[in-house]
Amino acid sequence: MQELKGVRIGAAMAASHCNLSRAVATIKELVEAGAEVTPIVSRSILTVETRFGTPDYWREQITAAANHEMLLSIPDVEPSGPKHWFDVVLVMPCTGNTLAKIANAINDSPVTMAVKAQLRNGRPVLLAPTSNDLLGMNAMNLGRLLAARNIFFVPFGQDDPMKKPRSLDAHLELMVPSVKAAVRGEQIQPMLVPWN
Repeated sequence: MQELKGVRIGAAMAASHCNLSRAVATIKELVEAGAEVTPIVSRSILTVETRFGTPDYWREQITAAANHEMLLSIPDVEPSGPKHWFDVVLVMPCTGNTLAKIANAINDSPVTMAVKAQLRNGRPVLLAPTSNDLLGMNAMNLGRLLAARNIFFVPFGQDDPMKKPRSLDAHLELMVPSVKAAVRGEQIQPMLVPWN
């Protein structure tokens, strides 16, 4: 069943390299659900080689998953607001660094430009947070975004409370219902979902 048939998603990917494989799998799931997904990629993904993959590897994986070319620069992304390209902008993975920039209106990357362009028209932004400090120094930024209009969250929880007590991670398996809710202007509930 294509629950997201015709929904246009800007999938803005911050550089949490250890979470990129989960993000790619989720993009595939969104496409299978009928969504039109346009990847918007952080510069770091396309310039930094890590133990999780090379820039060329991620370029190939992301493009194949979305079946769409990537937007790679601020000028590429800026028209998305005035031209209403997306029904929802999804930031996945949303790192602590990116979350802090969004909370403080810092616009210095394709990912943050996508958010700014979407919010200028009062359209929904969906964040899938994953960071080791969201219950630490970044908690104030999380709180600011929880109270912001037109910003919604994929449900999240503490992924390892004993070893990483300040860490939160989004439940990407709840992405399809999260997108459906955000497009309606609603926050999916419950938002706080424990990890088993």
